[in-house]
Amino acid sequence: MLQTLDVHDRDLLKLAGDSTHVLIVEDDEVARTKLAGYLETAGHRVSEAIDGEGLREVMHRDPVDLVLLDINLPGEDGLDLTRFIRAHSDVGIILVTGRTDDVDRIVGLEIGADDYVTKPFNPRELLARVKTLLRRTTARTPATSESKAFAGWRFDIRSRRLVTSKGDRVALTRAEFELLNAMIAHPGTVLTRERLLGCITHRSWDPGDRTVDVLVRRLRQKLETDPQSPELIITVHGEGYMFAAEVSGR
Repeated sequence: MLQTLDVHDRDLLKLAGDSTHVLIVEDDEVARTKLAGYLETAGHRVSEAIDGEGLREVMHRDPVDLVLLDINLPGEDGLDLTRFIRAHSDVGIILVTGRTDDVDRIVGLEIGADDYVTKPFNPRELLARVKTLLRRTTARTPATSESKAFAGWRFDIRSRRLVTSKGDRVALTRAEFELLNAMIAHPGTVLTRERLLGCITHRSWDPGDRTVDVLVRRLRQKLETDPQSPELIITVHGEGYMFAAEVSGR
């Protein structure tokens, strides 16, 4: 259940808001209304939908910055809708899941969700996740481009483009971009899962959190000649991951 906010919390949240547009997709009216009120108090503009049809209607008429998407929806569930959103948009997606939805969380990350929150959640934690993802998805890019090259790939940080040696663009989700950006910034350095998770989400890492592992697997599928025998993103057992390729560029 959502917790209530005292006056001090509300004042802080108003300062934190940025008038970005958040779409809540939740079929439980009580939960949806409380969540909408909380985000509006934080300064966000909020739209609501109860199913996939409502989601499509909102996204068709009004640009959305972030979607809070409940997994357990009637008809098209949150995973189906994640696939739909990713086929048409790179908008930020945070899945709202139950504590027993481990497999769904992993599948959600595999198909393009950026993060997840687990019910019941602390609304302050949720707001921190929302702010973190919105900061990535709506941040202004630098005036000058910054491009890195490695193993025949070109990674343009300003435009968030990953391009093959033949000039073909490979799509990256926001979370994949942030993870690859962190690794490229520290080639030859072993980065712990905790440090990598801090680059892509507000959530603290724990031994059961597989977010980083799922994203690494997704990146390997896109980057590696043989994802089963990776040469670019190396697993350092007991420690984390290392980007093994030589990186050039500014």
